[in-house]
Amino acid sequence: MDGNETVAPIRRDFLPADFMEAIDGLGIEASVLVQAAPTVAETDWLLSMADEMPGPARVVGWVDFERAGAIADLRRLSRDGHFAGVRPMIQDLPDPEWMHTAARGEVFDALLATDLSFDALGFPVHLDAFARLFDRYPSLRTVIDHGMKPRIAAREFDEWAAGIERIADATPVHVKLSGLLNEAGPDDGEAQLRPYVDHLLACFGAERVMWGSDWPVVLLPSDYARWLQLAQSLVPEAMHDDVFERTAQRFYRF
Repeated sequence: MDGNETVAPIRRDFLPADFMEAIDGLGIEASVLVQAAPTVAETDWLLSMADEMPGPARVVGWVDFERAGAIADLRRLSRDGHFAGVRPMIQDLPDPEWMHTAARGEVFDALLATDLSFDALGFPVHLDAFARLFDRYPSLRTVIDHGMKPRIAAREFDEWAAGIERIADATPVHVKLSGLLNEAGPDDGEAQLRPYVDHLLACFGAERVMWGSDWPVVLLPSDYARWLQLAQSLVPEAMHDDVFERTAQRFYRF
């Protein structure tokens, strides 16, 4: 099965009405819309829908770090109160050292200057490069997306766990408890996910972990409500207020 067939069920526009249907009865009070396409046009589209989302909404968008106009795009987008930060799609780029160039450094400097956040999207192979980036920009408000996508289906743990621990100990970055079902095997459940969730919580603490639905991508292995219920069972109840609400409120400044 090729990539297009794999994601065929979600290859369409998802609108606020679809989201409201997905969260019906779940008590969701606010939302963060995160880019899925490497275009500024999609970011503008997300911003145009933000007022239709539940509660206060934030948008994590995209700018072309390789384009001379990236900083101007950041400044324009930041004038919209819904705009929170950016996520370059580093997981899709062939060079794991992509973020370490002088030109891209100027864009990271601009993120700091405009007080915008950075979502770090990658795989375990990117852990070392990200660690050096986080060391270089300790004041940049950064969150690792999807726990840096551990290879749960392959039962790979040790190298990922060591890289995560090094980042958590040495930097102030946050992490999202999200996307794990997409990295798990089709029959994996709570027992297979628990070591990865436990490690993220132990390394970062509840105050630096935020749950994410990864909707609509979560529809490929599951759905919004089932993933929320599973995550709530994996996270100790004493941590729920931070992981499922307060960490995201603080980080994205609701």
